[in-house]
Amino acid sequence: MVAPLSPTVSVSPQIAPEDCSSLAAQGFTTIINNRPDDEAPGQPSGAMIEAAARASGMGYVAIPIDHNGFGPDQVVAMVDAIAAAPGPVLAYCRSGTRSTHLWALAEASCGTDPMSLIEAAAAAGYDIAMMAGTLKHLASR
Repeated sequence: MVAPLSPTVSVSPQIAPEDCSSLAAQGFTTIINNRPDDEAPGQPSGAMIEAAARASGMGYVAIPIDHNGFGPDQVVAMVDAIAAAPGPVLAYCRSGTRSTHLWALAEASCGTDPMSLIEAAAAAGYDIAMMAGTLKHLASR
C-alpha cells in the first residue's frame, strides 16, 4: 500500500481513518491529502482523515487535485508541506498517481534532477516518464 519515493516522502492509494495509527507507528509525521472530497461514493472525507491523523499525533495538509489538474499553487503548497513536516510524509489520492505527480513537480521545482525523480517513481510502481519535459523545465529554473 505505502510506496516510498524518497527517504522522506511516500505515497499510497486512499487511506481510511483507521489506518492513521498504524501510519504514525511506521514513523509518518504528516499526511498530505491530494484527493478532493466526494470524488467517489464511500470515500472518507478529508475531515475524517484529518481528525484521525491528528488523534494519532500526525499533521495533516489538504492539497486536492481534481479533474482540472495541477497548478503552480498546488506545487508550492506541496513544497511547503514537505518542508514543514518534522519527519516522513505520506501523500495519498485515489491510486497514489496524483500524489506521485505532485511530488515530482514539487521536487523538480526545487532543482532535483528529473531523471532521478522518474526513476524513484518507477521504483515505487508509478510511471511518470511522460512528465520528463515539464520536470526538466521546472528543474532548470
